[in-house]
Amino acid sequence: MKCFHFSIGDRKSAAADDDDGVLSRSSTKVSWARSLSVASTSFDTSRRLDIDSSGNSREFGESVGFSELLSQRRANDLRVFKFAELKSATKGFNRSLVIGEGGFGCVYRGAIKAAAAAAAGNIADEGNDGGDRCLDVAIKQLSRNGFQGHKEWINEVNILGVVNHPNLVKLVGYCAEDDERGIQRLLVYELMQNKSLEDHLLGRVGSTLSWMTRLQIAQGAARGLAYLHEEMDFQLIFRDFKTSNILLDEDFNPKLSDFGLARQGPAAGLGHVSTAVVGTIGYAAPEYLHTGRLTSKSDVWSFGVVLYELITGRRAVERNLPRDEQKLIEWVKPYVSGSKKFHLLLDPRLEGDYSLKSARKLSSLANKCLTKNPKARPKMSEVVELLGKIINDLSPVNAKNEPEPKPETEPKTEHKPEPDPEPEPEPKHEQEPEIVTEENANAGEIVLRKQEGNGNFLKKVFDFKELRNKSIGRFDWRHWQPGMIKHSL
Repeated sequence: MKCFHFSIGDRKSAAADDDDGVLSRSSTKVSWARSLSVASTSFDTSRRLDIDSSGNSREFGESVGFSELLSQRRANDLRVFKFAELKSATKGFNRSLVIGEGGFGCVYRGAIKAAAAAAAGNIADEGNDGGDRCLDVAIKQLSRNGFQGHKEWINEVNILGVVNHPNLVKLVGYCAEDDERGIQRLLVYELMQNKSLEDHLLGRVGSTLSWMTRLQIAQGAARGLAYLHEEMDFQLIFRDFKTSNILLDEDFNPKLSDFGLARQGPAAGLGHVSTAVVGTIGYAAPEYLHTGRLTSKSDVWSFGVVLYELITGRRAVERNLPRDEQKLIEWVKPYVSGSKKFHLLLDPRLEGDYSLKSARKLSSLANKCLTKNPKARPKMSEVVELLGKIINDLSPVNAKNEPEPKPETEPKTEHKPEPDPEPEPEPKHEQEPEIVTEENANAGEIVLRKQEGNGNFLKKVFDFKELRNKSIGRFDWRHWQPGMIKHSL
């Protein structure tokens, strides 16, 4: 999934720019940018900055001030690596060790000494064995082409040096060296063994995420965003929340990664931050795309998109599908409105192993996050609470449901009592001959019962008083003649 960055060619006026920071739609140009996630594909890395009328970069000035703020508050001890050390850890940046590639550069799998990582204070040195044990890490190398990546590198170092939460990826250290070959900028993270959420939803790995695991991943990611939005003494807006930026550890605990585009939220008393529009197609909130006004509710919109990806197993934007099915948010609308079609939304890779009631609740939560009015969207702390209720309501009995079990079974259970009064025609009549007789001792008659095809019985009464053989007290069929029969219906 490509990221984008809008740039402004012409401003209406400097006053208008200072007033509301609204982007000029007519002069907006798009250049495709980067993806720092481990699961992204490579593409053009060219970017453009938001340049104001004086020729200075407003975005750069804001980011410098933000970086100074973060560097002053840095609490995490990050280790400074030497380039030669990381080169050795990746076996000379061997292409066989590449686990991801994007506009930022390449991400390699490497190994460093566990004692060195523990000394940085971010990775626990469990069972110290004298420093001989190695720790697997992810090493991200900045492409030397372009100034924008350097800005994001600084932003990520500063942010991950401040934040500390179990649902945010940990930064072990970084490398910053200049040599005859140019600028060397690298980041060293803890390695996420189960790759990204995108890898699992798109089938890049063998296993399929269960329904309960998907709910737990959504809740963990929501906790990470809630921490950034509400739990620090200043607000951070992620700006690039998507499935490829949600990494999974060995226990499938989610951790948000790629803070290169993160921005400080609005100051007290302000409703938004006016900034250049960056992000990923299919995830960015509409009001942010149209005006450049950034709030924490922009992340809430992106979270709603990810919820539907968890439900459907589809990308936010899929160019290989017919045009009316390419945008996930547009494609789900008829299925959400029609309750009988809702089960068609569910990821077929689940193979019916899900709770339909739980899926409806998750879809309802996604719709709240995707409300057009940003003020009507819930806060991420409220989203965490709602997801907790959905998970608690998911009992083991309801965990496995067919897509439409109720419409098929309910009619059967309602009509079961009805057949009870009908067994009057005993089954033996179906196995006996078509015509049977029985004696009526009181009336001295023989009743012939003939069963019709519709299950009714026609009775024919025969008067045999004159034919009774008094000597033996039984009917003598030899004296029975057709003219002596009396019919009664």
